[in-house]
Formats: sequence, C-alpha cells, structure tokens
Amino acid sequence: MALLDDVKDELAAIDNDSPAAKMAQASAMMRFGGGLRPVNNQAIIRAQFDSPAAASWLERTITACFQKEAVVREAARQTPGGVVRRYDVFVERGATALALQTGLLDRRMRLVKGLPADIVSGNIAQIKAAWRGAFLARGAISDPGKASYLEIICPTHETALALQGAARRLGISARARQVRSSERVTLRDPDAIERMLIIMGASRSAREWTGKRSDGEARGKANRLANFDDANMRRSAKAAAEAGEKVRKAFEILGDDMPDNLKNAGQLRLNHPDASLEELGRLADPPITKDAIAGRIRRLLQLSDKTRKARMQND
Repeated sequence: MALLDDVKDELAAIDNDSPAAKMAQASAMMRFGGGLRPVNNQAIIRAQFDSPAAASWLERTITACFQKEAVVREAARQTPGGVVRRYDVFVERGATALALQTGLLDRRMRLVKGLPADIVSGNIAQIKAAWRGAFLARGAISDPGKASYLEIICPTHETALALQGAARRLGISARARQVRSSERVTLRDPDAIERMLIIMGASRSAREWTGKRSDGEARGKANRLANFDDANMRRSAKAAAEAGEKVRKAFEILGDDMPDNLKNAGQLRLNHPDASLEELGRLADPPITKDAIAGRIRRLLQLSDKTRKARMQND
C-alpha cells in the first residue's frame, strides 16, 4: 500500500492545471468516488477516498473553482487486517448546481451514466485529468515483484467504457472487464503502466515502480536460474546413483571376465558415485573424454546384460 499512497499523494499535489482540466479531474473524482445521491429528500454529493490528500484536493477545488461549500469527514472501522480509514467529501448545499457544472447531470437533469460529454470529447489535458481523478478515487497498482497491474474500479459499465476510450486517446490500451459484480479497467503491460503513471503526473512514482519492478525481475530470474541449476544437479546425482548401481550389478555378474578398459571405467563410477561423466573422464589414466567414458560404461552394462541372458538360457 505504501507505493499506492505515494502515487496518490503525488497526483493530489498537482495544482497547476487549466480550469477545464481541474473540472475534469473533480468531476471524475466525484463520479468514481460516489456521486450525486438523495439523502432525506435532498440531493447531496458524497465522494469517498482512501487518500486524505485526494479528499483535501477535491474539497479545495470545489470551494475555489465552483464556489460551493465542501467538507471532509473522516471515518474509521476495525477490520481483521487493522483499522481502515476513509475520507468522505460532502457537498450538501448547492449539490445539484455543482452536479450540473461538473457534468454529473445533463441539461435534462438526468444522471450521466458514463463520463460527461465535455470530458470525453475534450482536449488531452482534460483526458489526463479525468484518468488522474478516477485513479485518485478508485485506483490500485501492484506492488513491485508481483504480477503487474494498474486498475480502476468503476461505478458503472458505461464509466468503464468511457475510461477505456479515454486511455485509447492517450495511446494506451486498457481493458474494460467485469470481475464478479464490479466493473474494472485494467492495464497489465508494465510499459503501459509506466506510461500511464507519467501521463497522469506521477513521474517520480513511475521511476520508483519501474526500478523496484526491475530489481524484482532480476531477483526472480536469479532464483529461476538457481532453481534450474538445483534441478539439474538433482537429476545428475540421481542418474549417477542409478548408473553406479547398474555397474555394481554388472561387476557381480561378470566377475573378472571383462576387458580392462571397461573394468577401469566401471571402477571409476563406483569410486566416484557423485562425479559427472566429464569428471570421470578426467580421473581416468590416461584422461579421456566424457563420451568415451560413457561409451565404456555402456558397453560394460551391455556385456553384463548379454552374459546374464546367456546364463538364463543355459539354466
């Protein structure tokens, strides 16, 4: 969660956008954070965040840019994993007017199911700001070293499609999908995630995420190579043990009735049960190649098998 907090803190610190971009970000934060709803026969706006910096940004922007009064209220609840804190931004007076200003309601006073048309067809700065606002409200990112993803939980299917289309305008491929009962927009490609972080304005967090991901991938590769080497060693040791047992039985069957070169090769295997064929070849006198030592042991076993079958026929 530390990295996610860092990303949201960095995004919430951006305050030099144009008025249109600020409106797009505020609209997306309210849309994805909760939106307009009736309470006690009165329309209010309530947007919930897990980042206090995000809640503070929205509260300041509503007050400064839309001249509406907004308040932030903190709520905490105990869970098996510890205390979970949430930060609610409330607009009670003038909520309907604010919803009209930010596009949460259309001109016919109907709730907009996706993102406001002015944002969807707006300039790139508005598209970036909308993605930033959606991420501040309901975004998540994987920890380095785990399967890469950047994901936003969407309130409706229409908002997921709108966010997917907005990503396309930014040159990034995002996937809208349904997971159980929730709509989500997900990025899986690490390069696309890095680009999206930078586009939203979290360039410092993007460098941190990429660096830690690269370190994790390097460690993973090293672990895979070590596991591969261990597996090879185990297979080699097992093969050597099996070969040693076969040579021992061959010696019991043949006794001294075998060529010296085959006998010497078999004796090397018995004397050095854990050695590789290459090591056995170097131990031979004179040294020979691993193919030569392997061939002699193979002929020894073939001679033993032939002798055993001959004795069975005679019996």
